[in-house]
Amino acid sequence: MPLLDKTELLDQLAERLRQSDRLAHRAEADAREAARSLATESEKKEDGRAAIEYGSLATGQAQRARRVLEELKALSDFQDSGLPSFSRKSPVALGAIIDVSTEDDEGFAERTFFLLPAGAGTELTGPGGDGFLSVITPASPVGRALLGRRAGDTIEVTLAGEVREWTVLEVV
Repeated sequence: MPLLDKTELLDQLAERLRQSDRLAHRAEADAREAARSLATESEKKEDGRAAIEYGSLATGQAQRARRVLEELKALSDFQDSGLPSFSRKSPVALGAIIDVSTEDDEGFAERTFFLLPAGAGTELTGPGGDGFLSVITPASPVGRALLGRRAGDTIEVTLAGEVREWTVLEVV
């Protein structure tokens, strides 16, 4: 595994979350405006239903924005507490970057995960655009399976209803 600057990766994730927050706020504002314009332009029953739907969409986008802000705070608090360092024999814990070997119908492959308190499902780009890391959280099936494991351990992960066997190659 090439040397990865965890601070850079956390900054990259925070920027992606801030971008998601901006998009959610913009979508909320657009949906609220659509709901207002439909409600005032016509008294037709169909337009009234559309206005209600746009209002619900706006509420959903506001909730999305709140969740993103909660994730940003969790990420900031984690970073402020100091990034943990791991040795070759360390167990997987929050803040670890984990390389695993996977096997499927297409053969063997390697995947890299970054175990964080927020940002699940986000794909980060390695230094210089080299490689990708998937953000996982302790609440995810993969995160739960990896917690406490060490290099050399084998885990079973169920993805899309299929049990897969992965081997932890390295923890940093």
